[in-house]
Amino acid sequence: MMRKDKYIALRSLNSTESEGTLDEVESSGRLWSNVSESSLKHEPGSLFGAISLVGGTTVGAGILALPAETQASGFIASSGAIVACWIYMVATGILLAEVNLKTLCELGNGGVSLTSMAERTLGKFGTNLSGVAYVLLHYTLLVAYISKAGELIGNALDLPSALGITLFTLIVGGTIYTTSPRQLDFINSGLVVGVLASFFGLLVVAGSTVDISNLQVAHWDAVPKSLPVISLAFVYHNVVPVIVTSLEGDPRKVKTAIWCGTGVPMAMFILWNAAILGTLPVGTEQTLDPLKVLRETEPIIGPLIAGFSLLAVTTSFIGFVLGLTDFVSDYLKMPTVKRAPGMCLRGRFAPCEDMQVPYAVALIPPLGMAIFFQDLFFSALEFAGVFGVLVLFGVMPGAMAWSERYFVDKGNAGASSSLTFLHAEALLSMMHMFTYDTTFVNPGIHVEMCYHICQPGDPGLEVEDAYLVPGGKVAIGALIAFAGTIIIGDVIERVVGAVS
Repeated sequence: MMRKDKYIALRSLNSTESEGTLDEVESSGRLWSNVSESSLKHEPGSLFGAISLVGGTTVGAGILALPAETQASGFIASSGAIVACWIYMVATGILLAEVNLKTLCELGNGGVSLTSMAERTLGKFGTNLSGVAYVLLHYTLLVAYISKAGELIGNALDLPSALGITLFTLIVGGTIYTTSPRQLDFINSGLVVGVLASFFGLLVVAGSTVDISNLQVAHWDAVPKSLPVISLAFVYHNVVPVIVTSLEGDPRKVKTAIWCGTGVPMAMFILWNAAILGTLPVGTEQTLDPLKVLRETEPIIGPLIAGFSLLAVTTSFIGFVLGLTDFVSDYLKMPTVKRAPGMCLRGRFAPCEDMQVPYAVALIPPLGMAIFFQDLFFSALEFAGVFGVLVLFGVMPGAMAWSERYFVDKGNAGASSSLTFLHAEALLSMMHMFTYDTTFVNPGIHVEMCYHICQPGDPGLEVEDAYLVPGGKVAIGALIAFAGTIIIGDVIERVVGAVS
């Protein structure tokens, strides 16, 4: 008999509850419950909030660079590349969620970052590689976001770019630090609504000026050069551990958040490309930024592009700051209070003092870089796309999932499952440090094992059924090969260019 459930979940249930309550808990799909320490109320993250976080993180500086990178390949070819990169990045993100869920179940604590997953699955080398790539990617993109936001604010308020950069970092970074997760979820969802409203307003205005002949261009030979930036435009993977925790480890909700959260941006990217490439004046040089050309030549479209750009950069900035602070907290073995507010909050909305260091590490270095080097936007995105995104969110998820699935001691799989069952109460004691049911503090409770852990070789379970991404070794190998081919090709091109 094939089990439908893939992961271990521990619940504390009141002994007086009926058997139907256990069935209801089992069918919910969540692996734990997020509870506020101050109110002891169940505070699960909303699916819409998770979708908004994924979508907001995805729609960032990458979309602003798309027209410049896809102009050479044309609308038809670039649309095909966008769809292909979307499917690829969804697959790698779900692989990351799969490894994250199993790591959470094994370690029994919150704030599991990419480093923790890499250490568990790939050892010391994987930890070092993921750490370097993660920090490099986040700092590079935060510099790009801050730089672009400062430029937009400076142009709008007639301020020096350095002052605009500082204002943006202080206001948005301060908001992320001081607000509770639920407040930030609400703010970010509102920003995403603003992104969508300004985006569709831009489409309505630009639609009347689109030249259809501009959209009938397809230069497939120019597609490979645009793939790093297109892949970067779909980066949301840094918030996968955040949404896994927010959605209480429910695999179905996590997959839904990833598909929907990236599906909307995918459609937006194609429409965005159509609006920008179709509106460009005839004879525009491909070395110029299409958005800058339109801001200077179209008095109505220009302000709409500026507003959309600032909102998009802000939502993406929020996601990357959260991802980097969680990474720093995990590296320094600090509590991830923004993801588990009950651990060290002294007041309802007061931030944990331990989070001052992670936020300083996340915000101060990119702020300084953006102030002193203000023209790094496109070069930073291209570098991040090749050596950050495709290493960290292309090669690494596949390598970790491969190790998780196939490099296990199958002979000890059953013993591992039995050991997990026998130590359920001990594991629950660890898990309650960051998430627990309200019944955990009630007298007369007992612990129930609601789900079974999936282990290859476990009787009655087909191994492939346990995986969130189907296709086995062939699928994972193809995902790794795709990223590796682009990285190697870019390195060769850079070396040849430097030598010549």
